[in-house]
Amino acid sequence: MAARLTDEERVLLQELRKQRPARLHKKKVSEAAQRSFGQRISDAVAMSVGSWTFILIQSGLLVLWMIVNVMMVYYRWDPYPFILLNLVLSFQAAFTAPIIMMSQNRQAERDRADQQHDFDINIKAELEIEELHQKLDILREVEILKLTALIENLCNRLDETENKKPAQS
Repeated sequence: MAARLTDEERVLLQELRKQRPARLHKKKVSEAAQRSFGQRISDAVAMSVGSWTFILIQSGLLVLWMIVNVMMVYYRWDPYPFILLNLVLSFQAAFTAPIIMMSQNRQAERDRADQQHDFDINIKAELEIEELHQKLDILREVEILKLTALIENLCNRLDETENKKPAQS
């Protein structure tokens, strides 16, 4: 026999039924899609900086910078130790790191919301299945009681017919 739902589980199931987690999640996702200008920029920067295209273009520009500064005879804006190049790359890293972190933090918030939604759906499914098991158990018990009553009725009728036969002979 399956375990019965506790009062706490019944209350939770009623709350989850009222919430309709799937519909609620759609609403949260659509709200999350309405991002501010800064959020859209940080997502675009994170997407572009984290791509092979960016790495290849940046690598090409760095090689070009070094070749031009080594090959130039009269005007070298950044001679061999490439101090200006190091400064430019440091600035780039200093500005892109927090922007990427903003985008990652927002993605983490979305992931947490998705995980909570999945958890709510799983809890609701588990409680609904448990409730279905209870209903099936009740139906089975009622069916067994009916069958038992029918068998007792048939046994009584059989006893009655057997008791009547010797009296007739």
